[in-house]
Amino acid sequence: MTSLDPVLLSRFLTGLTLFVHIIFASLGVGIPVMIALAEWRGIRANDPHYTLLARRWARGFVITVAVGVVTGTSIGLQLSLLWPSFMRVAGQAIALPLFMETFAFFVEAIFLGIYLYTWDRFRSKLVHLSLLIPVAIGSSASALFITTVNAFMNAPQGFTLADGVLTDIRPLEAMFNKATPTKVAHVLVSAYTFCAGVLGGIAAYSMLRGQKHVYFKKALKLTMVSTFVFAVATAMVGDFSGKYLAKYQPEKLAAGEWHFDTRPYATLVFGGVLGKDNEVRYGLKIPYALSILAGNSPRTEVIGLNDFPEDERPPLSIHYYFDAMVALGGLLVLIPLLYMLRGWVPGGKAYPRWLLIGIMALGPLAFVAIEAGWMFTEVGRQPWILRGYMKTAEGATTSGHVGLLVVLFVILYFVVCLSCIRVLSKLFRNQDAMEEIKALEMKGDRP
Repeated sequence: MTSLDPVLLSRFLTGLTLFVHIIFASLGVGIPVMIALAEWRGIRANDPHYTLLARRWARGFVITVAVGVVTGTSIGLQLSLLWPSFMRVAGQAIALPLFMETFAFFVEAIFLGIYLYTWDRFRSKLVHLSLLIPVAIGSSASALFITTVNAFMNAPQGFTLADGVLTDIRPLEAMFNKATPTKVAHVLVSAYTFCAGVLGGIAAYSMLRGQKHVYFKKALKLTMVSTFVFAVATAMVGDFSGKYLAKYQPEKLAAGEWHFDTRPYATLVFGGVLGKDNEVRYGLKIPYALSILAGNSPRTEVIGLNDFPEDERPPLSIHYYFDAMVALGGLLVLIPLLYMLRGWVPGGKAYPRWLLIGIMALGPLAFVAIEAGWMFTEVGRQPWILRGYMKTAEGATTSGHVGLLVVLFVILYFVVCLSCIRVLSKLFRNQDAMEEIKALEMKGDRP
């Protein structure tokens, strides 16, 4: 395989597209929920500071939605250009969720436009808040539908394979396959966690720069409590995902944990390196933990990697993606917890500098955790593009022009991401939070 091999280049470009798109897709899923929480809190407590939070978050959200459309369209285009054999075989099975994802986005976009242009136009503020519900549902539904496509690739069902062609296709059965519940739940709650962490980091950054106004403290409280709740939910869903892998994709769990021999009382390995004869060195070994993850009991038998043909084993490097996901998930629970318990520290400051720095890191940590999780999912499915039916090399294009596509899309993503950062920076620099807060208080809108 040369460096210009179309399969390798197709995998690289698809991975790069997903890497970029996941940022904006996660923001698109989680930000509407945070806006809804802020506006609801403002209405319930009659507190204009929370309403201002919702307004400002909504302005930035529009920009990320626009960029997400570009990267999402790129994915649809690349499915046809880079993976024609896969689409020819599996296209009918995944057509329904792809169509429904587009429909969900239209619902989200329509109600988002109405929501943005109807601030202060209803006698009841709850009417305006209700317009955000379809936005939040639409964004989460988009994630649901597109994630079912990935779930189908990991757990294909709802069809009959005859001479390399899928027949007797049952779209709903294909869509709601065995992988769908855990994958969809994991995508949604991790996106909520990421967005709450990002917004909390913005508030912490403002406070580190000397902003003492209660507005920023309220923003920090709302985002940190939300981050903690969503991070704990993510950890719980992660546990369910481990049990799914043990039952339906045991080769991925075994490769991720460097578990080679089938046995009960299996040890979970964190970190380390593999030596000769697959001996784990320098790793943290937790007795029985892998069996407990797989089946809630130390006696649970965990299938080892040696039970699978060598050409069907996932790369052992996914062990590090799994470790990164777990370690970062722990930090996403710990940092918000420290924020909520900071009052118990005797003689400590209300907002210590070290804690604000840790909160600023929540967004990047959550982003890396999401990316590591997707790397574990996608690389861990290899060598299959459609598990058990089609290998990745069989689904890729044989065109010699993939290298040109890589260059063009790299330029596109660079321009789009740079433009997004510049627009967001200018947007909030020109509409400073303190100026809007002063305008509110001059009108007598005090909490």
